[in-house]
Amino acid sequence: MTQLLAPIAGAIEQDGFAFVRAPQMRALLGEPELRDWESFAASWYDLGVDTYMADGGRYRRRRFAALRATPSGTVRKPHQPHYQSRDYNTLNGGVERWFEPVTDAVAAHPTLNAILRTSHELFDRMTPAAVRPEAWHVELHQFRIEARAGQRGHPTPEGMHRDGVDWVLVLMVRRQNIASGKTTIYDLAKRPLGSFTLTQPLDSALVDDSRVFHGVTAVVPLDPLLPAYRDVLVVTFRRE
Repeated sequence: MTQLLAPIAGAIEQDGFAFVRAPQMRALLGEPELRDWESFAASWYDLGVDTYMADGGRYRRRRFAALRATPSGTVRKPHQPHYQSRDYNTLNGGVERWFEPVTDAVAAHPTLNAILRTSHELFDRMTPAAVRPEAWHVELHQFRIEARAGQRGHPTPEGMHRDGVDWVLVLMVRRQNIASGKTTIYDLAKRPLGSFTLTQPLDSALVDDSRVFHGVTAVVPLDPLLPAYRDVLVVTFRRE
């Protein structure tokens, strides 16, 4: 494991999660791969409304993709639904949810490729050899949570939860005119272990989903007359 990944792995091994600030993540991903960050971040303006929200909300936009990851790289799978059992998502689980696919331009973007490569290196090596798969099932979620006057946006409308995978990366893309959005990590007895807020582009949370729950507080607009939103990339790794 690279020297830069070692302290992140150590934090996850000790606490079940790591909060990685933007400068550290930038060093991990590499400046050449981030050179065209603005075009990557701009793709969050082109997300479809999530129509599966059981709370009736229309505050979440998203795109989705599934991939197969091995040490030699990632290959995109045919477009498929996102599914979580109600054991993990009591609000929206139990149904196949079809979202608009991540665009080819985003899937091929150097920034995303660096994120996937770094995530695979970390998560694959942290997985015990006895249960380490030859290939991982990876899911990408581009999320935009919108807030308006009198309408909060809920990054985790299901509340404190686990995702039903092995590993999770949540990477901040942009915060625009919002307050709150604090992430709290809990142990399996649902006791809080730590809290932080992803504020800067590339601020990231990395989570051992088998060991901890996580949740994010609702966001509200600072100026109710202006657009307000929270853009994140979520990447999950699950053994095939």
